[in-house]
Amino acid sequence: MLGIVPAAGRGSRIQPLGFSKELLPVGSRIDGQTERPCAVSEYLVRRMVRNGVDKICFVIGSGKSDILEYYAAGYGDAAALFVVQPNPVGLCDAIFRAAPLVAPDETVLIGLPDTIWFPEDGFCRLPDDRLSFLLFPVDHPELFDAVVLDGDDRVKEIQVKQQGAASNWIWGAFKMPGRILHQLAALWRERDQSDEYVGTLINAHLAVGGEACGVKAGTAYVDVGTFNGYRTALRLLENNDTTLEDPKNLIFVLPGQAQIPSHPGEGG
Repeated sequence: MLGIVPAAGRGSRIQPLGFSKELLPVGSRIDGQTERPCAVSEYLVRRMVRNGVDKICFVIGSGKSDILEYYAAGYGDAAALFVVQPNPVGLCDAIFRAAPLVAPDETVLIGLPDTIWFPEDGFCRLPDDRLSFLLFPVDHPELFDAVVLDGDDRVKEIQVKQQGAASNWIWGAFKMPGRILHQLAALWRERDQSDEYVGTLINAHLAVGGEACGVKAGTAYVDVGTFNGYRTALRLLENNDTTLEDPKNLIFVLPGQAQIPSHPGEGG
């Protein structure tokens, strides 16, 4: 089982930093008997490992060697792999950089490393045998990718940062079999790699007979890649017992609710 962590974005919304935004300290974790700062990307990585991921592929930019150094030894029982996205030209491009590492029968988990969301077992609530999105309710879906479902929870459309969005449920992470990842990658290439956002590619996938489902299991979603989101995350951690245990224990001590930032983005 493979987790893909697209971490090549510039992080322009929260610069200047002296390091990659994915290593921004948010909260802390217990390493043996020592409490240490916790990088924001660890929240996503932990959720992946909790679902059974044994390999995590970090897609990094050419100037992000600090992420390689941070995760070089892996995380918990999961080994770390690294591929490079030479230019930060969109989330689809970043994800499909990892495609050569994915076997057709392998389950793939994907999330954004500058987000914190709940519940922490969200990936476990997604089926392994189909393209599925973990959905979160928000007050301003026009700032996100809103997911419109039919009565059977099948995805009808993803509305990418659209005013007057028809749904207040947005995707925060997703899962699929490797064969579907390869189908999406082939479709993306057929479309001249024009899709920057996942949502537009999924709409094209649906238009040619593909399927996807949405699971409304999310309770809160925070984009820490903005100053407002970062402050929200800090308040969240200050007001609750949120210290992470050692990675090998795979335990989260986290609350089930958080506020939503006002200016989220996809891999910015």
